Amino acid sequence: MCVSMTGRRLTSLLAYVTTATAGASMLTGCGVLPGTTGGSREPVIVMTWAPDQTRATNMPGMPAMAQTYARWVNSQGGIDGHELRILTCNEHNTTTGAAACARRAVREKAVAVVGSYSQNGRAFMAPLEAAGIPYIGGYGISEDEFTSPLSYPVNGGQASLIAGHGMQLAASCRKVSLVRPDTLAGDKFPELLNSGLRKASHRSAVDIPAVEDAAEYTEPAVKAREKAGEEDGCVTAVLGERTQTFFDSFRRLPQQEGDGDSGNGDGSGDGSGDGSGKTQDGVRISSVLGSVGQPVIDRTGGAHSPFEGAFVTGWYPEASDKSWAPMRKVIQEHAFADNRVDPADAGVQTTWIAYTVLKEVVDSLDADKITATQIAYALDRGARIDTGGLTPTLRWKYEDLLGAPGFPRIVNHEVTFQVVRKGQLVAQKPGFVDVGETVLSAP
Repeated sequence: MCVSMTGRRLTSLLAYVTTATAGASMLTGCGVLPGTTGGSREPVIVMTWAPDQTRATNMPGMPAMAQTYARWVNSQGGIDGHELRILTCNEHNTTTGAAACARRAVREKAVAVVGSYSQNGRAFMAPLEAAGIPYIGGYGISEDEFTSPLSYPVNGGQASLIAGHGMQLAASCRKVSLVRPDTLAGDKFPELLNSGLRKASHRSAVDIPAVEDAAEYTEPAVKAREKAGEEDGCVTAVLGERTQTFFDSFRRLPQQEGDGDSGNGDGSGDGSGDGSGKTQDGVRISSVLGSVGQPVIDRTGGAHSPFEGAFVTGWYPEASDKSWAPMRKVIQEHAFADNRVDPADAGVQTTWIAYTVLKEVVDSLDADKITATQIAYALDRGARIDTGGLTPTLRWKYEDLLGAPGFPRIVNHEVTFQVVRKGQLVAQKPGFVDVGETVLSAP
């Protein structure tokens, strides 16, 4: 016989029970969550994965944000009365790791993979597709996220960022050097950047492939500076977590002869003036969100960071925007001093938006049992997701898809132009910039 439990006592229990591992948060008794009208609703099991403690890009904040979200939503009675259970997985930045995470999601009956990061789309999408499990709000780093019919991206991925970055640089840079990973994903970056530069009839960027996980980047840094030139030249690096390493090598290059006073008076280094972001050689630096973000700027000196004045293209409003207030409140109250959950981190932000999608879809189903098929069907049928101004309204019906070659599943093709001023990423241009036509024009 079931023993009744008050909403307050059960809410306290759910706030205490961790969702970090599968099966660790089993409820006893009737299984009724506060906020339901009675009866028993089955838990919703989802997975979030990301690489951690690898030599390349790491995104530990994404699984940590998923766990934080679950603690918050379960303290509120779950999602439409369903307890949210989180499976996390380290995909190690390898194809075998990504495939293993996907197989575990299938084995443990996850109904979706939400807010995750992996460059190894081919390895993880095949197992998910075979099991009919939707991939919601991936980081946007792999091509498969924008081609699989079971992928529902919340941003325009690297394609929109890099195409938009070309548009951002075109107005200020006479020549552009692009330093990017020597990988299959990186091979697409030059044409995407050039599609943005061409919007202003700008010459193409110089393509400089580099090892993704190098310990230093002196050789590509020398080439990038040389090709950018000394007159309004720009060096942009898109190397994920290694972007900071590249610009450290770039900053340490010997000063070129005759460059002694170039860059003085432009506001670089101390946050004064307009924040031109020029080095001692008069070259402006730039990147995209995910390779450079507020956490990196803070770690490298804030207003005295080498990124002061740099151009950065992002998917979402700057971290100080009021639209992030609900996420900040959840982190403050439920992250429990977990320093992996940084509200200014693009991975954390993407995970928040992805779980917003999941919640709205599950709410709309109003069912005692939630399945992967139900979620995918609701999204395909045109569920509209309001993210509170963090993105345009999201919908994945056929007519909403951008249909760009290589990236047909893009539905959000808007980006933001930002600049580092006084150690903070702020809007260079207010609002969103639509880069859909630019992405479509890339070969």
